[in-house]
Amino acid sequence: MAKEDPAKHIKDNPDRGQVKRRPPRAGAPQEESVKGAVNFSFATPAKVEEIIGRTGARGEAIQVRCRVMDGRDKNKILRRNVKGPIQIGDVLMLRETEFEAGQLTKGGRGTG
Repeated sequence: MAKEDPAKHIKDNPDRGQVKRRPPRAGAPQEESVKGAVNFSFATPAKVEEIIGRTGARGEAIQVRCRVMDGRDKNKILRRNVKGPIQIGDVLMLRETEFEAGQLTKGGRGTG
């Protein structure tokens, strides 16, 4: 019994598996996307004024108090959790300024 070529279906139809792109409709807005382009979301700057303490199960986040520098909530003071190195005077870019982080409690390991 002769063995069948496993790639026969590809040789018979070379376009198989290729994605067919439709031509754009007339009057439809065309998006100009450049390869490697970066799209940023809107953010509001806030300056760190006080470092409150560490939070999280392993202390991986730092809770800070920051003042919103621009936008609708200008000069509003927020409490936020930050991951990574931070110091007083740093500027955070906040995606939203509506919600605050929960207040840290004085409890810790061994308190129950």
